[in-house]
Amino acid sequence: MKWKWNWPLWVGFIVAVGGLLSYEYFVRFPITRDFPWANLLLFAIGAVLLLIGLFRAFGRPHLYRGKAFGSIFAVIALLLFGFFSYEIFYVLRQVPLSAQAPRIGEKAPPFSLPDQDGKQVALADLLSPNGAVLIFYRGHW
Repeated sequence: MKWKWNWPLWVGFIVAVGGLLSYEYFVRFPITRDFPWANLLLFAIGAVLLLIGLFRAFGRPHLYRGKAFGSIFAVIALLLFGFFSYEIFYVLRQVPLSAQAPRIGEKAPPFSLPDQDGKQVALADLLSPNGAVLIFYRGHW
């Protein structure tokens, strides 16, 4: 008997990988930036397809192939989901809030920071009659 192609395994794995890689795209939009529901939806769809493929492979092994690949794909997809969840729900929550940061056009409070040589430089030393441009980096990438 000829084996049939177990497409839910392959499509489910690709959708799960897409759930991880599409975060860079979905973070551009305010509706998906605050909570990554679109990525979680992709992971869920991928998991359902992988489970369907695994049930087909283990339930009817004479008809569908994919016991080994399906198991490997499911483990890799689970690890990708774990990595994504760890980064989104733990690591990114450790980044300090910027609620106290000055807004555009707001006067900056006086401060002093070390320069590249370790010498302290105050904001008042840098101000010219036209003002100064301050660039704030997030500090955690």
